[in-house]
Amino acid sequence: VQLVESGGGLVQPGGSLRLSCAASGSIFSNNFIGWYRQAPGKQRELVARVAPEGSTDYANSVKGRFTISRDNAKNTVYLQMSGLTPEDTAVYYCNAPPPWEGIGSSLGRGSWGQGTQVTVSS
Repeated sequence: VQLVESGGGLVQPGGSLRLSCAASGSIFSNNFIGWYRQAPGKQRELVARVAPEGSTDYANSVKGRFTISRDNAKNTVYLQMSGLTPEDTAVYYCNAPPPWEGIGSSLGRGSWGQGTQVTVSS
């Protein structure tokens, strides 16, 4: 399974970005898909996930600011981020978290992609 993330960049505090994740393979349509992030010196953590039927979960740190969505016809997952702060600076990855793993997990069932860098700075 190949996962390709895109949409990162440099943004000022308070700004917005939309990340995209294009996935290949059957793993996409029947599994949770999530966005993870890894800040410098920290472990990679799941911050948002979307179930096959569309229900969502978020880390407290991003709840109310980030929105995850999926387009099963396009095998694509999005992460709309707003109200960005410097604490959101990280490399963002997508993957398929095991359904028994909750928010904060570092586990993914697919191969990890390159990720996309998000930098929030003035």
